[in-house]
Amino acid sequence: MQNKFKISVLIPCYNEENTISQVILKVETAIKKLELEYEIIVIDDNSNDKSLEIVSEFHNQNRIKLLSHQKNFGKGAAINTGLKHVSGEIVIIQDADLEYDPEDYKKLLLPFRETDADVVYGSRFLGGGKYVRIHFFWHFLANKILTFLCNLMTNLNLTDMETGYKLFRTIYLNDINIKEKSFGFEPEITIKLSKKKLKFFEVPVTYNGRSYSEGKKIGLKDAFIAVYCIFKYSFKN
Repeated sequence: MQNKFKISVLIPCYNEENTISQVILKVETAIKKLELEYEIIVIDDNSNDKSLEIVSEFHNQNRIKLLSHQKNFGKGAAINTGLKHVSGEIVIIQDADLEYDPEDYKKLLLPFRETDADVVYGSRFLGGGKYVRIHFFWHFLANKILTFLCNLMTNLNLTDMETGYKLFRTIYLNDINIKEKSFGFEPEITIKLSKKKLKFFEVPVTYNGRSYSEGKKIGLKDAFIAVYCIFKYSFKN
């Protein structure tokens, strides 16, 4: 792929009034440093705090689009809505909290610039990021188990299937219909793209994970749903 391309940043947002404005500003700052054409698409998943109001203040800017759900569906549904409006050659999934640092975009986009990458995941476990916050052993273990199961079914060798940083060449998403409305999106999109025999890359990223008191939403139930999705989409044509 050429060095100059347009990127579409999708930001699914649900009750992130404390961080959403900072995330948008950080994303813009990071992209402008790269001198790339871009658009930022925020999908508000029926937040009941001030998230929608805050994003509306950015909406008038040329490159920032705001989409909203009239009902809370989940991260996967928000991403699916956003994908229908992208115009860039590369799609970046960006969480609306501050767990992931947009300054890593430079590294994440490198495989697209220097190789023929189709998919790039930002791994919290490769080492090489500025820092990774240490906590939640059981989350770490669940992630490793889910990544192992996904690798087993796809014959990939990922270290972090559940990462929030996923980048794709848009052309490969056009015929994918995302079914999972919540966090089941992560294994679903990984498995569906792996069936296309695409070229996956991983890049180490910085991670500042939140605690539940700070707003973390994913839980044990989501881990069981992810296991179900791994087997469901592995065996489904």
